[in-house]
Amino acid sequence: MTETPSPASSRDSEEIATGSQPPASMPAAELDPLSLSAPLVRLEPLLLRLGISLAIAAFFVWMLHEGAMPLVPAREFWAGLRGWTVAGYVLGWSIVHVIRAARWKLLLAPLGELSWRRVFTASFIGFLAILMFPLRTGEVVRPILIRERGRISAWAAAGTLAAERIVDGLVLSLMMVIALGLATPLEPLPERLGDLPIRVSIIPRGAYLAVIGFGAALLAMLAFHIWRASTRRLVERLLGVLSEPFARWASLRLERLADGLNFLSGLQHSVPFVLATAAYWLLNAACTWLLGWGTGLLGFSFARACVVTGVLAIFGVLMPNAPGFVGAFQFSLYAGLAMFYAREQVLGEGALFVFLIYLGQMLVTFGFAGWAAWAGLSRRSSFLAEGSDSK
Repeated sequence: MTETPSPASSRDSEEIATGSQPPASMPAAELDPLSLSAPLVRLEPLLLRLGISLAIAAFFVWMLHEGAMPLVPAREFWAGLRGWTVAGYVLGWSIVHVIRAARWKLLLAPLGELSWRRVFTASFIGFLAILMFPLRTGEVVRPILIRERGRISAWAAAGTLAAERIVDGLVLSLMMVIALGLATPLEPLPERLGDLPIRVSIIPRGAYLAVIGFGAALLAMLAFHIWRASTRRLVERLLGVLSEPFARWASLRLERLADGLNFLSGLQHSVPFVLATAAYWLLNAACTWLLGWGTGLLGFSFARACVVTGVLAIFGVLMPNAPGFVGAFQFSLYAGLAMFYAREQVLGEGALFVFLIYLGQMLVTFGFAGWAAWAGLSRRSSFLAEGSDSK
């Protein structure tokens, strides 16, 4: 009986047949960081990215210092803290963290059936890698951990993450725009952020630009999914002018990336994913609101929390950043608060709020990654033990 090859193995065969491996003159690890055979890191590019990310961190820390925005709040502002809200924030953000990981399964479902344990393990370790690796290069960790030879390619998994980022950005920016209409910003908005001559009015303008940008990205993603064959031919034609082997290799990688968009073909995956994303960000904003109230920010409504959450996520987290998001994380939170509070409260109770949000998110991210590492090691130990018993 002749076995019918799977689509994944057919594409593997096509790569070999067409000679679409990376050209010999170009290092495979640099061209194809998601390749099964490529090393995870190369020292020189890693050091370069680390240097750039540390420069970004130094710049934002300098900005915080010049703007009198403290990384650690003064002691007197701890007195009014409602301590139980900190525990509530950590618990709520733990649920947010789980939802963030769980919704990835909806994007991966068209590629192949995966266990919840595997999705959670790859996600939690991947989230820590995003946090700690420079310039968000940790994004490659999740696809590498979830791939399966001949079944789920790392490039297809990376395609799901591209879709995840676009939907996240669009939902966030829309949430910000709606919340800006419901909240009550200062009128007029301050001309200075802390002691820095930065107009706070750039925040709402940035929100509207983000809606346009992520909306355009969503349309491009849909077009790429619908006309993938035409896109592949176009890429081959354009890059073929430079190098035909490289053009074939790049177009095949582009097609594999498009495999990660297969969830768009069925409402059973795309609609639950969008709903889970909306729930994820609204719960995130609810956690922000709870902690804002707990730290003594007067009049900190849910609408204001949505704006602050959006500013943090879009300008402080989603962009390429320093390890630990140090500097940009705090700066974006101060900027969000400056839309609603005078300088004294932003740098007082606001400083405590900023410090506790950062501490809470770090604690949750490291805690779940620790569980994932333990789960992965215990599973590997069980597998090795079963193998030795069967001998």
